[in-house]
Amino acid sequence: MAGVEDVIPDVGSNVELDPNVRKVLPHNSTIISSYTYGTAAWTRAARITILLEDGSEKSYFLKCASEDQGKAMIEGEFASISEIAKYTPSLTPIPHAHGQFEDASIPTYFFLMEFLNIETGAPEPATISKQLADLHARSVSPTGKFGYHMITCHGPHPQDTRWEESWAVFFARLLRQFHDREVNTNGPSKDGRYETEMDKLITSAIPEILGPLQANGRTLKPALVHGDLWEENCGKDLETGQPKIFDAAVFYGHNEYDLGMWRRELIRFGRPHIRQYLRHMPPSEPKEQWDDRSRLYCIKFEIAHSIGWPASCESQREM
Repeated sequence: MAGVEDVIPDVGSNVELDPNVRKVLPHNSTIISSYTYGTAAWTRAARITILLEDGSEKSYFLKCASEDQGKAMIEGEFASISEIAKYTPSLTPIPHAHGQFEDASIPTYFFLMEFLNIETGAPEPATISKQLADLHARSVSPTGKFGYHMITCHGPHPQDTRWEESWAVFFARLLRQFHDREVNTNGPSKDGRYETEMDKLITSAIPEILGPLQANGRTLKPALVHGDLWEENCGKDLETGQPKIFDAAVFYGHNEYDLGMWRRELIRFGRPHIRQYLRHMPPSEPKEQWDDRSRLYCIKFEIAHSIGWPASCESQREM
């Protein structure tokens, strides 16, 4: 089956830019170079350097994916980065355009954004934690509800982001979606215990742990969450020294959701980052349930990992 690798060549190879990519470059600019810059399991990327009309040079990062899955990923990521940039423009590369290739052997979609020299890895705790807290604090859901106006993708996996007034209902639906996808990918457990326990978690534990956030007169502000913030999706801008985040899977949710990823054992974000974050955004009420909520959010990220890495599913299910 054809894939994006049939459209964009291997790393280091020159790339012939599609006419629709050329159309969104600045007017009267001249292409100096375009070559493959990186690959991933589902995408290909290129660096484009152009000469602007005023004689200065500018570089762009071009990301491509194919077929229906690729369309959802590219459109969701462009929307995600654009949404983050509305509230914290210094925290992410500037998005420029997205679209579909005009001339490709398979349907191929692209996302063009500012190119930055980024050293990937978990940024220094005090800086990234404050900037994430700023994003959460400044963002405002356009509907006052939890969700997003379109599908965004956690990796290659579409998320159910339909608007919902109850955060407990929204998260239960999202966790159910990823649990079902994981079982479909890796097969059911041998004794059925995993499915039974997960059903109890979704139907009983989630209402008990997340329901109080919006009970007894409490309100919960929907905050824009990155949705997949770990060391491979962020880094330091080598020119400014400031953190940058990308590869986002946004929706408006509980701000503490983003910290669930940082609880995973294999993630280089950790307790120092969480402690710094909580200095700027204290736990939601009831505070005594903060740790339970955080562990609950972590489960979603563990399940997402199992979908992408089937060999890990048995150990992840035991957790």
